[in-house]
Amino acid sequence: MPEMLIDYYKAIEDSSAKMLEAARQKDWDEVVRYEGACAVLIEQLRYEARQQELAPEHRKEKARIMQRILRNDAQIRCLAEPWLVQFDHLFDGQPQVMH
Repeated sequence: MPEMLIDYYKAIEDSSAKMLEAARQKDWDEVVRYEGACAVLIEQLRYEARQQELAPEHRKEKARIMQRILRNDAQIRCLAEPWLVQFDHLFDGQPQVMH
C-alpha cells in the first residue's frame, strides 16, 4: 500500500504502462482491468492529497511521471481508436479554434 503521495503516482504510472502493453497486445480485457486499477489509485491519491502534501523533492518526479502517463494514454487511444489518427490528419494545417 502506497504511503507517500509519490508512491501513488508511481503506482498509477505502473498501471498505465501495463495498460499500454495490454493495448499493444490487443488484450482489451486487460486494458479495462488496468484502467479500473488506475481509477482506484487516482481516487486513493485524491483522498490522500487532502491529508498530506507532496514533498518538495518529489515535485519534479511527479511532473515526469505525469508526462509518461499522458504519453501512455495517447498511445493507448491511438491503438484503441486508430480512426482518431486519420481524423486528426483532416485538420492538419487548419487553424485551431477553441471555444
